[in-house]
Amino acid sequence: MPQSSKVAVFSVDGKKAREIELPKVFFAELEPEIIRRAVLAMQSARKQPKGTKEGAGMKVAEYRGRRNLPFYDRTINIEHARLPRLKNRRTLIAGRVGNVPQAVGGRRAHPPKVEKKIEEKINKKEKKKALISAIAYTKEKEAIAKRHKVPEAIELPIVVEDKFEALKKTKEVLSVLERLGLSGDIAYAKEKTKRRAGKGKARGRKLKKKKSILIITAKEASVYRAARNLIGVDICSVSNLNAELLAPGGMPGRLTIWTESAIKKLDEVVR
Repeated sequence: MPQSSKVAVFSVDGKKAREIELPKVFFAELEPEIIRRAVLAMQSARKQPKGTKEGAGMKVAEYRGRRNLPFYDRTINIEHARLPRLKNRRTLIAGRVGNVPQAVGGRRAHPPKVEKKIEEKINKKEKKKALISAIAYTKEKEAIAKRHKVPEAIELPIVVEDKFEALKKTKEVLSVLERLGLSGDIAYAKEKTKRRAGKGKARGRKLKKKKSILIITAKEASVYRAARNLIGVDICSVSNLNAELLAPGGMPGRLTIWTESAIKKLDEVVR
């Protein structure tokens, strides 16, 4: 990695207060492929195995193909398809077809199986490397501009003083973002919010929301409650940071705000 450089620290008034040394992790190698692998591994780990119950769809239906049975008991030579039939209407002749996949209420041809491997594994060192690379992407303006509304004059990464963690009102957080020139991305995320098409509306996923700013603090603070109402904004402590937060959907380059203490604590997290 190259030597560290200086980065500006902004006050809650939006003015440049001082400069601090930028940790070397911000100059790590950019590896989008390993970041995507780490994000897919995290997403697949959340999936719950599912499968059908053993014997599902196999009702009490039978196919009696012998010709020497009484007329009402046999299922061949009676101008019916030669399929297993339910004994639910007095005789096999009047019964509905059962068991087979093409029948209503019959078993599925290829049901999901619980033993199917749906989780993608990733080594611990690879996962850590992906996190370091995703952190380095937070200073790459070209990558961030592909998914966010970023002012041309702004310098990345964005670092604010620790007073930001003490904010208690949503309007206070929004006013700080306006002074930093980042309110346009919040408005863009709100504009892109739309109602989901399909059954997901009835399953707790009524809206599709765009990801906006990620706020990283040194520890859990009152700003968590203040920022959670802003659409698309995520907030976490530096110790809980992961590749998926920094690269939603596996695409690196998220607009990120760091507090000064979080920057200083970063070396402890990624070493």
